[in-house]
Amino acid sequence: MNRVGNFQFPQLGKADRGLEAVGLDISEAMLNEARRLGGPRYLPGDALALPFADRSFDVTALITTLEFLPDPARALAEAVRVARRGVLLGVLNRWSLWALRYRLSGKAMWRSARFFGPGELVGLARRAAGGRATAIAWRTTLWPIPAVSDLPLPWGGFIGMAVQLHEESKA
Repeated sequence: MNRVGNFQFPQLGKADRGLEAVGLDISEAMLNEARRLGGPRYLPGDALALPFADRSFDVTALITTLEFLPDPARALAEAVRVARRGVLLGVLNRWSLWALRYRLSGKAMWRSARFFGPGELVGLARRAAGGRATAIAWRTTLWPIPAVSDLPLPWGGFIGMAVQLHEESKA
């Protein structure tokens, strides 16, 4: 499920694209802001215990979410549980200048954030998906070089990852 903290990613599921998206957040204030901006259906809920049946969605997404949860592995396992085909992850890269800048900012939000590197995120995804992961691909973006958009190198500011899942049938 997508946390609606920045409100852009649920917009990708607009009906005019033939998709249905659901945004989820534990914060009522964030849900109110998301609803004010419009978009898909937004529900209160906890990423550590998603209120959906197994394989309820084709794809789930956690975008700038794992960094702020007390148990990122559990949240990712929940995202895998409710996904049929895959999980999309977007996280701030521990090895980037962006992460260093955030950590040095002194702001409470960033002091408590947990940043991930690409290798660590791949391992977390493999463990969460168990035998269901058929492929994991990642790239980084937000490079401090104007002409570069994304690269398969571990130092960009933001990691985008796709975890493809085997669509095993429910027992």
